[in-house]
Amino acid sequence: MSKRRNRAARPALRNAMSTIHRLNHALERAWARGLLPEPPFERALARWSAEGDPSWTEPLAILVQSLIEEADLNPLGRTMAYGQIARAVAARRRADALWRTRFEIADIRIEAPIVILGQMRSGTTRVHRLLACDPRFRFTRFYETMAPVPPRGPDLRPLAAAAGLRFVHHLNPDLKAVHPTTAAAPEEEFGLFSPSIHGAQFEAQWRVPSFTRWWEQVDRRPVYATFGKLMKILAWSRAGSGPWLMKAPQFMEDLDLLLEQFPDARLICLDRDPAEVAGSSASLVWNQMKVQSDSADAAWIGAEWLRKTARRADRSAAVRAARPDVPQIEISFDAMNQDWRGAVARIYDFLDLPLTSAVEAAMARYLAEAERSGFRGHRYSLADFGLDAESVRNVVGASAAYAL
Repeated sequence: MSKRRNRAARPALRNAMSTIHRLNHALERAWARGLLPEPPFERALARWSAEGDPSWTEPLAILVQSLIEEADLNPLGRTMAYGQIARAVAARRRADALWRTRFEIADIRIEAPIVILGQMRSGTTRVHRLLACDPRFRFTRFYETMAPVPPRGPDLRPLAAAAGLRFVHHLNPDLKAVHPTTAAAPEEEFGLFSPSIHGAQFEAQWRVPSFTRWWEQVDRRPVYATFGKLMKILAWSRAGSGPWLMKAPQFMEDLDLLLEQFPDARLICLDRDPAEVAGSSASLVWNQMKVQSDSADAAWIGAEWLRKTARRADRSAAVRAARPDVPQIEISFDAMNQDWRGAVARIYDFLDLPLTSAVEAAMARYLAEAERSGFRGHRYSLADFGLDAESVRNVVGASAAYAL
């Protein structure tokens, strides 16, 4: 990031970076003195690989190697990465065990889900949470995407998710503005890819290009088969009916595979200027990566997430063009800004549902609360990431068909 912006950093952010420095120093001393064990990536990988299915242990091995050789994690980053991977493996094991013993889960159908399709930072969260104000829809909560398999005993997932959010926001207060959320808030299903050791939850935190490129070249159908099973587990684990609201930027890369799992899905497609998408995406990644690596490179992040933005635009546009049978509507980011009620009315017409006054009032309350959350405090510049608007639009394309 620019030196000017670093000098102008808010006191809370300076304090947070000082906290990260102290945590790194404390971990290094504890490891050196034998007070705490270092994250045992290699030993754990050998154990997990011996016990698990190659469909997820092979990418796990590639991720661990990429973390060791490419990510340049600081001690806090190594600790956080190991914890996340261990939780993903544990979730996979619990899901597989549940699937083997509770045969009724296989009979559950996620009928006609409403897929909110768009790039990172394209306004999908706003549309998702507006629709989640309607009790006729179901949605995944933040604590569920972080831990999709319910425990046998007391469900402490909401408390764990709240504690995790508080810790992360303490380490980097800017993340509150980039993506405000709470433990029970409607959230995208990014965590349902983690048990397959796949997806942007890993790529957006750590510099792991070998892992990313490997996944881009192999068959991802097993990932989406597991995703479908985890969605059924979520539906089985709690009461409710009605269409499920689903969203994850990952769907942009794999829309064909998502539609194989959910052939009656309906698509609400979000469109935003690709220059704004690329800049905001790079800022989100930067704010996550700089906590876990002292050598986080803003220019590399800009180039990588411009490539990812273009890849997602190309792949999703191709699938949408090839599948005119799939119900789909396009909603622009600017239209939502200018007249959210009009945009929402179009969505409800598309879904063939009445928009009740009670639901519209709940949506207005949500937007008023969102205004108070501080999300408009998210500030970034394309130049901070070695990008400019013209070059981004040239790479991604400026038309709606390619700016998705």
